[in-house]
Amino acid sequence: MAVGLIPGYFPPSKENYDLLLAIWKWFPVFASIQWLTAFYAMGKTSLPTSRLNLPGRWAWLTMESPGFVTLLYNYFALSRVGGGIVGEENGSPPWRNKVLVALFVIHYAYRAVVYPFIQPSMSPIHAIMWCFAIVFQIVNGTLIGSWLGRYHNYDYNYYHGASSSSSSSIVQFSFGVAIFYLGLAANYYHDEELREIRRREIRRREKLELVKQREEKGESGNQNGKNGEKKKKKTTIEKHYEIPTAGLFRYVLYPHYLVEWVEWFGFWMACGWDCAPAMMFLVNEVFSMLPRAVRGKRWYVEKFGREKVGRRWAVIPGVW
Repeated sequence: MAVGLIPGYFPPSKENYDLLLAIWKWFPVFASIQWLTAFYAMGKTSLPTSRLNLPGRWAWLTMESPGFVTLLYNYFALSRVGGGIVGEENGSPPWRNKVLVALFVIHYAYRAVVYPFIQPSMSPIHAIMWCFAIVFQIVNGTLIGSWLGRYHNYDYNYYHGASSSSSSSIVQFSFGVAIFYLGLAANYYHDEELREIRRREIRRREKLELVKQREEKGESGNQNGKNGEKKKKKTTIEKHYEIPTAGLFRYVLYPHYLVEWVEWFGFWMACGWDCAPAMMFLVNEVFSMLPRAVRGKRWYVEKFGREKVGRRWAVIPGVW
């Protein structure tokens, strides 16, 4: 039965779901193009003067949010359809799938909604990067949401606690959820360390500005009004970089990438090894982020010198 905003496509029918998943498995080939180009117009390698730049915070919010919104839409649209899919009641998804939906939303509630507005500053994001990110999020959210809502493993034994060689047991599910939360906490921790670098720089500049104002006030008492006006200005900082040293930053330059992969590995594990959309999410993230981490290490070496970077790896200790 066709349902949804675009019947057969959004949410997808089983045939269109299979076709989209088959196409999605080629994404690593597309992502590997990054090894051939230095173009990555956001973050530390943004293009400050491009006419196609979008404000960092709002661009991030609008390019990351479609992922969990799309997942929720496809999950609820398809989970309300019967048709004999094995589940708990009348073909509805099992309770584990509801937990997995919640995990996905928890991640993106932080990553898409909270993250951009707790950053001390964000560089502009190029419109091309914004468009690519939206496409990624919509396809990924559609596949995972459709799998969780209707196209999950049809094995009756899996959803009723019996052992199954092709799906996760309750023990595997529990370990997967635990790994997911470990990765989520580590992700926040290392993000916070990067934020603290800029906060420290803001505090340093505010202190210098205050000293400067006091010196000016001492030299000229008639500038009180002007100085008072300066004090009301909030110190902002567009770009400031240091080499972080806390946590896994002692060993790799991009631990926030590494622990995000750990997070989505746990999600895949909790879904069950036969969940192709969860597997492809992890694979696609690695293929998307690994070139950026390797190129980012070269950026750190060029900016701070090989001696300061030391023996840190780019993202995977002992490997890359």
